[in-house]
Amino acid sequence: MKSNDLGEAVADDITIEVPTHEDWDDIYAMFSAGINIDGDPQSREAERELFEPARSLVARSGGRVVGTLGCNTRQIAVPGAVIPAAHGCRGAVSPAARRQGLLTKLMRRHFEDARALGEAITLCWASEARIYHRFGYGLSIRRIGLNVNSREVTLPPGKGQGRIVEGTPADLREALVKVYDQVYAEQPGWSERTEAHWDYRLADLMSMRAGASALRVVLHEGDGGVDGYALWRVRSNWTGNGPIGQVELVEQVSTTPEAYDALWRFLLTVDLTRSVTTWSCSVDEPLFYWVEEPRQLAAHLCDALWIRVVDVAKALESRRYATPVDVVIDVTDEFMPVNTGRWRLTGSPESATCVPTSDPADLACDIRALGALYMGGTSIRTLAGTGLVRELTPGALAAAAPAFGWHRSPSAFELF
Repeated sequence: MKSNDLGEAVADDITIEVPTHEDWDDIYAMFSAGINIDGDPQSREAERELFEPARSLVARSGGRVVGTLGCNTRQIAVPGAVIPAAHGCRGAVSPAARRQGLLTKLMRRHFEDARALGEAITLCWASEARIYHRFGYGLSIRRIGLNVNSREVTLPPGKGQGRIVEGTPADLREALVKVYDQVYAEQPGWSERTEAHWDYRLADLMSMRAGASALRVVLHEGDGGVDGYALWRVRSNWTGNGPIGQVELVEQVSTTPEAYDALWRFLLTVDLTRSVTTWSCSVDEPLFYWVEEPRQLAAHLCDALWIRVVDVAKALESRRYATPVDVVIDVTDEFMPVNTGRWRLTGSPESATCVPTSDPADLACDIRALGALYMGGTSIRTLAGTGLVRELTPGALAAAAPAFGWHRSPSAFELF
């Protein structure tokens, strides 16, 4: 045994390898066990279609898969741009192989590979946040979960004369793709969807239903055609006093306020239901300002996407900035020392550059702060309150704060 730079014991016989398609069954079984589920054949086959062996890693000990870290090659919308990003997934270590430095090895290789491929950031949904802090991830997007008491929510008069159209996911898929593609590039935190991603999104696996109905779809048609949709399920339930069913909203996407209004009216008035739940919506969801009693939304706040900047210069010049900014940032990155140093960021709503510099720093920050700031939904002043950002030049914090924001709050609702 030996120790890595995080002080963990590392087994001598562990190897990190790039898997092949033939390794998928072992990877799926090991990952399922690692997150304490049994897995099932239907899910295994559906997820196989998104498996990218060349972007994945496995840890082997004695020829057995004891750790895994996957990656999906996708683009993601960030403030003012769409960029390639490593979508990290299936990160787990076998229970018997923990505390041996496997995840550290996998993460280091994952970061290096992403950087070599020109991806400035890698991102993930965290099973436990404490795992990712130590590898330099920052909490970039938060989500709001809702459990709406639909019989106690009062809505204002409707806005439009459009109509709701029902259909199956297969029949309406073309319309869903069209609406999503109109929106995603302008919404920080939303990722592109290829045909394979749509296949998985609409697969309607039994494990996704968890006892609820099959996936349902409604479209909204306005004056200009289809301008919104909702993917949803319903969970039937009855008591001695009658029905208390629940609508489970998977995702709602709209290009106009009229579509948003009409789709939520539909969801809140489905027959035989008394509530609507959704696990992830934006922290500034319009619904909060639309209903007369927002307490009846029963909102709860949680973390969503975590971002790790693996190439400081490329990451900071790939996004845009809400106001002009010219600042020198002294970055500390213990896990990837290549990012450590002083960087001059010059940015605006139209363009940005970031280059190494020997000029005195205006701000100093840990690499986690750049990940937290990246999508525009985290205040740099908030991070200064935690010590992740320090002001070295008086006034630098106030000058930089508005620049790192954005006119659309980031959101995320798609697990990968």
